Amino acid sequence: MESLNILFTGKDAVEVRREPAREVGRGDILIETQRSLISTGTEGIVLGRKFEEGTHWANWINKYPHYPGYCNAGTVLEAGPDVKDFKPGDRVVSRAAHGQRVVFDASSPRCAPIPDGVSDEAATWFGMACIVQIGVRRAEHRMGDSVVVIGLGLLGQLVTQYARLMGARHIIAVDTSQPRLDMALSHGATHVLKMGVEDARQSILDITDGEGADVVYDVTGFPAVFAPALGLARNFGTLLLLGDAGTPSEQRLTSDVVTRGVRVVGGHDCYPPQTPTAENRWTHRNMAALFFDYLLRGQMRVEDLITHRYAPADAPAAYHMLQTDRSGAMGVVFDWSQV
Repeated sequence: MESLNILFTGKDAVEVRREPAREVGRGDILIETQRSLISTGTEGIVLGRKFEEGTHWANWINKYPHYPGYCNAGTVLEAGPDVKDFKPGDRVVSRAAHGQRVVFDASSPRCAPIPDGVSDEAATWFGMACIVQIGVRRAEHRMGDSVVVIGLGLLGQLVTQYARLMGARHIIAVDTSQPRLDMALSHGATHVLKMGVEDARQSILDITDGEGADVVYDVTGFPAVFAPALGLARNFGTLLLLGDAGTPSEQRLTSDVVTRGVRVVGGHDCYPPQTPTAENRWTHRNMAALFFDYLLRGQMRVEDLITHRYAPADAPAAYHMLQTDRSGAMGVVFDWSQV
């Protein structure tokens, strides 16, 4: 059996190839992909090799071809003899790459069933939703928090919605793109600031009665944002880094950390446990189930964040658009029914 796959074959080099599908092992499932979502930030950094040597990015992308993508929704075609949780015909999400037919370990918490009522396109957001849940839990929110979200890409839009669910009093969205701010406003932001982060401090102080934000999210991945973002937090507030800079050596600490006690916290996809524990039940599979509950109840929305749909054969054009001007793009989906 063959699969049409999307590959990065080098810096700024995208190819679409037909290749043999991997053999299904005893504990694997074979998935016929229906939709997959581009992680625009991560995949853009990887494709353009926008990272320093010695970083985890360089350790990860150390050979080609690289198979991008980790937000896959599809239907089980075949299940190995040891698989208990899935059967042919089941709809599933997985952290598999962009490919027509993918094989995935059915025991991994990084795959989960898609409930009835959740579309394939909405389900592809589960990977992003899990990453943001990790950050939101690390922020240790309290009801009534004032929250600043810097960068309203895919993750920033989800941070806005989770912050609303967590009971934030103010959700202040900061970005230079008006369409992105409009999206944030329609999904729970209480204030939007169309400006760079370096210009946002006084407006945020005015909104928060001179205190600053309880939690500031830097969801940009741009190292220059780090220093001014520290100044937006209140005394003993938190700066949560959810955008992973490819050049961390360019991030600069300020006196806010020492003199005002601002706490710097990271959030990363590798944190969740493989299996639930008494102290932490939030595996990727459990986080996906929670996200789907929110979608089914109408407490979160993602389908209206999708701006572009491409046939897999048009992947080079999709990535070229994202690398040259993604200001008008939000959710970018590959439609595998067009293979």
